[in-house]
Amino acid sequence: MRNAALPAALAGLLLLTACGTEQAGGGPSAPSAKAAGCAARPADGSTEDGVAVTGTGEAAASGGAPRPCAAYTVTGAGTAPFTYTITFQFLTETGQAMASAEETVPAVAPGKTVRRTVTAPELAPGSGAVTRVEVLKVRSVPTAEAPSESGPCPPSGVRVYADEGDSAMGLRVVGLHLENCGTTPYELNGYPRIGLADENREPVDGVELLQGGEAIAGGTGAEGPARPLVLAPGERAHSGLVWRNTVEGGVGDPVNAPYARVWAKPGAAPIMVTPELDLGTTGKLGIGPWKKDGTR
Repeated sequence: MRNAALPAALAGLLLLTACGTEQAGGGPSAPSAKAAGCAARPADGSTEDGVAVTGTGEAAASGGAPRPCAAYTVTGAGTAPFTYTITFQFLTETGQAMASAEETVPAVAPGKTVRRTVTAPELAPGSGAVTRVEVLKVRSVPTAEAPSESGPCPPSGVRVYADEGDSAMGLRVVGLHLENCGTTPYELNGYPRIGLADENREPVDGVELLQGGEAIAGGTGAEGPARPLVLAPGERAHSGLVWRNTVEGGVGDPVNAPYARVWAKPGAAPIMVTPELDLGTTGKLGIGPWKKDGTR
């Protein structure tokens, strides 16, 4: 994606008026509570995948020292709205990372530019002075397939999302979660269907998808046979993705699949999550069966 740059005069005007925000649809809105105190100075900053840092400064903090902040823009691409999850890194003059922050910008329409600000978390005493903010990582999914952990219930009547996962000694486990937020029972019987995708959201082939996490390692909670279950409104279920990131010389190139489409059951609408699958050269991913929360 190419990044759209604001004209210098317009950027300066926007940044010097307390870093207000713009709605995803393109219309202006009042500054958010977080953005209201960010007095950013225009600057040429980091850009990546439609996200550009356009200014840095400090945000007033109630009862504490001002915190580093940055103004940034997100410019939509493609032919449909996308929801962006952006990781920013706050750096000293020498490039030492002092903090990071993650922001989600929903429903950015194609060709529209949304202006936001990000503020660093509270820094540890004695931390170095932050002089610049960089875009560390950008993940974007079609808004129609965006995961939902809270907020209004999707039209499907279920929320599907992935957790942050866990790792130890090269073993990776990411949980998949499903909540029946609708008004009627929701039936599950089996394993979620998974489709892997690369950084461009193109399909990743050549990975063996195995039923049951025990195909990779035991004791992860993603093992056991699939059983039919019915979720009443308000009930939840979980599955899991299990893999190793081992790299063996001469076996092939390491496979990375940051995105995964999840179909909860046949006929369900897909949800795109970002488990950041670093599969190494193992070529295998274990998929756990759906289990009602409270069971292993």
